[in-house]
Amino acid sequence: MSGGYEEEVLGKAYDSRLMARLLRYLRPYRLQVAGAVLLLMLASGLAVVGPYLTKIALDEAIPQGDGGQLAFLAILFLAAVVLGFVFEYAQALLTTWLGQRVMYGLRTQIFAKLQRLDLAFYDRNPVGRLMTRITSDVETLNELFSSGVVTVFGDLFTLLFIVAAMIQMDAELALVTFSVLPFVAWAAFVFRSRIRGAYRDIRVRLARMNAFLQERFTGIRVVQLFNREDADLARFKGLNNDYLSAHLRSIRYYALFFPVVQQLTAVALALIIWYGGGAMVRGAVTVGVLAAFLDYARRFFRPIQDLSDKYNLLQGAMASSERIFRLLDREPTIEDPPRPSLYPIGAPGEIRFENVWFAYGGSDAGNGEPDWVLRDISFTVAPGEKLAIVGHTGAGKTTLINLLMRFYEPQRGRILVDGVPIGELRMKDLRGRIGLVLQDIFLFSRSVDYNVRLGSGSIDAEQVAGALEAVGAAPFVERLPLRATQELGERGASLSVGERQLLSFARALAFDPGILVLDEATSSVDSAIEARIEEATDRLMRGRTCLVIAHRLSTVQGADRILVMHHGVLAEEGTHRELLGADGLYRRLHELQFATRFDDEPVTRS
Repeated sequence: MSGGYEEEVLGKAYDSRLMARLLRYLRPYRLQVAGAVLLLMLASGLAVVGPYLTKIALDEAIPQGDGGQLAFLAILFLAAVVLGFVFEYAQALLTTWLGQRVMYGLRTQIFAKLQRLDLAFYDRNPVGRLMTRITSDVETLNELFSSGVVTVFGDLFTLLFIVAAMIQMDAELALVTFSVLPFVAWAAFVFRSRIRGAYRDIRVRLARMNAFLQERFTGIRVVQLFNREDADLARFKGLNNDYLSAHLRSIRYYALFFPVVQQLTAVALALIIWYGGGAMVRGAVTVGVLAAFLDYARRFFRPIQDLSDKYNLLQGAMASSERIFRLLDREPTIEDPPRPSLYPIGAPGEIRFENVWFAYGGSDAGNGEPDWVLRDISFTVAPGEKLAIVGHTGAGKTTLINLLMRFYEPQRGRILVDGVPIGELRMKDLRGRIGLVLQDIFLFSRSVDYNVRLGSGSIDAEQVAGALEAVGAAPFVERLPLRATQELGERGASLSVGERQLLSFARALAFDPGILVLDEATSSVDSAIEARIEEATDRLMRGRTCLVIAHRLSTVQGADRILVMHHGVLAEEGTHRELLGADGLYRRLHELQFATRFDDEPVTRS
């Protein structure tokens, strides 16, 4: 994998700008946050009650033989424990609820953004990386909100209350107890620097593994066809082993850090026993104070361990939030105009390309000019006309459709539909006017009915049935166990290529478009199904403008007009018979496909 992946870039462990932006997601839940902080404060306050009650019992109730006071102290101790449990339980529920609500909104926002981004963005970003954004990165932020941002107050309150209680009891003994804190701080600093690198390695290896899995599962047919299972398994074992090693390294750091803190806690306890015991012998410290200090010391170092762990959670959240916000801040290069034009009601469906130049972003190595895919393309499709576009692979045929649908923007020239530049229309209006059938068929893992109407409430079951009947798909749908409600599986895996193609035709026709675009739409079907599709579409194209991109010239012979593309240039234009008679590129393409001669004339080679 490339070292330029975003996952490999680990920013600052704490970024105030990112944190301020993250905290904005808590604004709608101010009352809940305040309630969680209050619960944490109460629970932290109760944490210091037990040792203090122990001190009173040892210094007052037991020496005086006051059984009533001792029973009362025991009841208070039990009440503090029970209330502490209730507060911690309520706080855990509330903070987890907060984290889930914030993440629900964030996941929805990311998904909405991904749907708006243009195809050029998806050309540059692998799906595995985007899946990591909306799953792993969001889950990291969920842990921050549910276990970090709010609960860190609990640790701070606990430390503050314990320090206050210890100083109030005996300031000198408290300073002795705190003498180990510099060593704890040093251990935490070393631990954070090590775990930071380990965390970075975990993120990098997770991103690599996700990208590998997504690619291999998507291309499983190729993997199995070329017997690459063993090689890919070996590759996955390597990636998985790297991921395991990174996790084990982080576990080693944790396994070292926490025992170190425990040892330092033991040192603090030993200092309390040594110094406090000596003071008790001199009569300067009571046995109750000594017992309370021993209990407080054990409780004091536990939040320090938690804060070190939350620091690692924080630096992970900073890295995840930076990647997420970079995605959310990305603006689509193709957007609706601020003041869109209204699509003409009852418009006949004219298409016009005017001097269109387009490149996908690369440059010609020779002169630095864009690597033009289309060069100065101009043509008009009259309302109701059936226009075919042919040419060799890479001639720019599909690019014309991408520009018409406004998946990409031309660098020069303009495209008009019914006299309106498409850049002045809302994309919803433009694309709602055009029905598109692609060679690469995509069906959702839902029912036949859903894949035809795509959940649109404006298309009823009768219209779905009519579209299926019109394209000749009704017979095979009727043979399915649940007919139109039959689930098709991922990408329509339960259907043949021809059946999937018929459903894609039905989908386009169900939306009743004024303009119908077929991009190599029959290249994947056999002759019998192709004949059925041709028969159905010939009827349905009447009154519609139709743009047909085809590789097989047999499918375009009945077109009103044919455009011949060659290396991004409009090379020829005319009817099938006119182009054959012109003895040009179209005729050579025809001869290569049919291996025949026209009117017994010698074949001209160039």
